[in-house]
Amino acid sequence: MPKIHPFLWFDTQAEEAANFYVSIFPNSRVLNLMRYGPGGPGPEGSVMTVDFELDGQRVSAINGGPVFHFSEAVSFVIDCDGQAEVDRYWNALLEHGAPSQCGWLKDRFGFSWQVVPRQLFETVGGPDAEGRKRAMAAMMQMNKLDVAKLEAAYAGKAAA
Repeated sequence: MPKIHPFLWFDTQAEEAANFYVSIFPNSRVLNLMRYGPGGPGPEGSVMTVDFELDGQRVSAINGGPVFHFSEAVSFVIDCDGQAEVDRYWNALLEHGAPSQCGWLKDRFGFSWQVVPRQLFETVGGPDAEGRKRAMAAMMQMNKLDVAKLEAAYAGKAAA
């Protein structure tokens, strides 16, 4: 079976991004750096590619220059178990980044992340149709997802 993993294109920040990401997630590490040699498109000795693991998932990145840019069309989803995990990952990744709507943010490198508590699916996907509508409406008003507000909206109560 083939192994499939994401490959991210950076201008010049692949190593910096890999180090930043592995500092945030448990079970993460830089695996390998490959440097440009003489005659390469990048400066000799500078990082060409970096392979790293994020919580055991292999990711590769290249310093390919300013040709391509990230968009929200591709993002990484972080499945969180409650508000404390949401807060931890949201705050770490948002440093010098920009929040977006519904649990999405762009980190300092312009890459998009979705920081999602399992409770989101229990509310916007719960068995109560009216509760789902209320939870969805509440989520649409949020940047960082708030578990208490999602659960309160689903239950038809004001958040504490």
